[in-house]
Amino acid sequence: MAKLYFYYSAMNAGKSTTLLQSSYNYQERGMNTLLFTPQIDNRTSTTEIHSRIGISAEAISFTADDNLYHLTKEQLEQEQIHCVLIDEAQFLSKDQVFQLTEITDKLNIPVLSYGLRSDFLGEPFVGSQYLLAWADVLNEIKTVCHCGRKASMVIRLDEHGNPVKKGAQVEIGGNDKYISMCRKHFKAAIYGEADT
Repeated sequence: MAKLYFYYSAMNAGKSTTLLQSSYNYQERGMNTLLFTPQIDNRTSTTEIHSRIGISAEAISFTADDNLYHLTKEQLEQEQIHCVLIDEAQFLSKDQVFQLTEITDKLNIPVLSYGLRSDFLGEPFVGSQYLLAWADVLNEIKTVCHCGRKASMVIRLDEHGNPVKKGAQVEIGGNDKYISMCRKHFKAAIYGEADT
């Protein structure tokens, strides 16, 4: 029976790299994968998933209005799909996470989703919130803080390198705007708690 997987982490943990490797593993065995990437993440291309280490693959770009279940069914009419993979899954809507459960439950296709658990203020993204609640399997992909501890949080930086403490939840950016930190250093940066 197919399952819905959620692989979550802070930024720069290798989520996109892991997604692309998983897709490659299926393809190497003669199986077809279907890759989705949110149109809102336009750092490189809206029709490709890119990894910081330089690998990429074509993907279907989706918006908040797209029905991922219907898009997958349409693709199934053209070829067999063995796995669906979702990049930047934090940008999914509640309805879209439900659609992923339909892909696994009705179409019996495993879905591997990859995303951030929380935003720059430690608040959950809607997509991540429902993936954490509804996914069959949760896996953390680990990265490290500058202190060597596991990084589980992300801070946003302004143009001067100072932590941003308010603003829109979504502001697309990479290493120039975001740093992954452990909870202790996240609290020190955002709430001014002493770094002891």
